[in-house]
Amino acid sequence: MKLATIDALAEAAAARRPLAFAKRLSDAAEFLLPDASAPAALNEAGTKVLASDKSATVAIGTENWFIEPRNPPPRLILVGAVHIAQSLVPLAVMTGFAVVLVDPRRAFGNQERFPGADINNDWPDEAIRALRPDLRTAIVTLTHDPKLDDPALDAALRSEAFYIGSLGSRKTHAARLERLAALGHDAATLARIHGPVGLNIGAISAPEIALSVIAELVAVRRQGGLAPRTT
Repeated sequence: MKLATIDALAEAAAARRPLAFAKRLSDAAEFLLPDASAPAALNEAGTKVLASDKSATVAIGTENWFIEPRNPPPRLILVGAVHIAQSLVPLAVMTGFAVVLVDPRRAFGNQERFPGADINNDWPDEAIRALRPDLRTAIVTLTHDPKLDDPALDAALRSEAFYIGSLGSRKTHAARLERLAALGHDAATLARIHGPVGLNIGAISAPEIALSVIAELVAVRRQGGLAPRTT
């Protein structure tokens, strides 16, 4: 791999910009896809490899190409350094998510309660906008406090996040949807929120609730869609 390619990949990784590394097997020519100078069929193959998240050897015309996805890791933005987050953070990390814990309340969001965690103490909507959620980002609010959850959800709904969830009962969620509708979100947009968050596995304890959230995240990510829970 050329030094210029390595530098470009490092820059893309820092910006969470997905790229596909393509090498022509006959002469080791390299492209980072998408690339306007690359053949259209090669760019199309790169798009498919990024979507599958799996490397592939592809024949394009008479040429064989090895294409490797360089996607950013899936990311979970958690709003609320509550007791459920203490179970959810390590479980999400074990599942392969890069986790950012957002809570402006430093008495809750600190290294003593979450050793080694990536903690952001900005206000939730400001933190989410700065983090620029992409198609590989999930956002979950946990605080039960509209002053924190609502701004976070408002920002989340204006992002590309592939999953948005919020902790709370169906009654709490219905009131939440009314408040968000007043901020200008239509029914189709509000349907993006999984509330109550997590698969319905009868979870009661914090670790069980964390497991239900991770299970739903994985289902949405791997299956390409899952209807929000209604019971």
